Amino acid sequence: MQIFGVDIGGSGIKGAPVDLDQGVLAQERHKVLTPHPATPDAVADGVKEVVDHFGWTGPVGITFPGVVTGGSTVRTAANVDKGWVDTDARALLSERLGGLPVTVLNDADAAGVAEMQFGQGRDRQGTVLLLTFGTGIGSALFSDGVLVPNTELGHLELHGHDAEKRASTKVKEDQDLSWEDWAHRVQKYLAHLEMLFSPDLFIIGGGVSRKAHKFLPLIQGIKAEMVPAALQNNAGIVGAAMRAAKAAQAL
Repeated sequence: MQIFGVDIGGSGIKGAPVDLDQGVLAQERHKVLTPHPATPDAVADGVKEVVDHFGWTGPVGITFPGVVTGGSTVRTAANVDKGWVDTDARALLSERLGGLPVTVLNDADAAGVAEMQFGQGRDRQGTVLLLTFGTGIGSALFSDGVLVPNTELGHLELHGHDAEKRASTKVKEDQDLSWEDWAHRVQKYLAHLEMLFSPDLFIIGGGVSRKAHKFLPLIQGIKAEMVPAALQNNAGIVGAAMRAAKAAQAL
């Protein structure tokens, strides 16, 4: 079965049909740049462009980089325009897509759902914490395979700042940090999370997961197992499609 997934990020909006039997993209993903300012209408136009690229006419799962409650209402918008707050994202995006059935969820939660089904979290019990490093830091927390939604742990305070303002991939690029310097910041962040949640497994996702060999070996003193996400930066698309399929089956 194929369902379409779209991943809205702070820098790009990407999507593709997903083969849900295997947890892989059925076609090469299409990506457009996230508009700036990333207002609801402008982002909705970007989502439409991605979906229209494939001529898709079925259910669509869409991630959002912030808290989404009730499968629709946006509550936070750290890396997109503040006009998203209190927006009915499902209604807006469905209308823009010509009435297609739309499911909306937090971006890191989507990545986590995919990784737990098809990737590094498969068959793992205990506490698993997936982190997506990109424009910000997203988080997905699982207890014995059950998602605790909308944790947004990238906004934990670290040295007087939101953790994502210290240790995101964007910060590494903006400040031209070496892998060693950035890994040291990530290490402090992981140690803080470990103190709070005592996870059995950290899954490191986002685009930087492709380069995990450059920084994971530099992180010391963390008791939990640390692994790069198997689905890498496609996890959000896959998880969004999974959630849309689940919603469609419930109808």
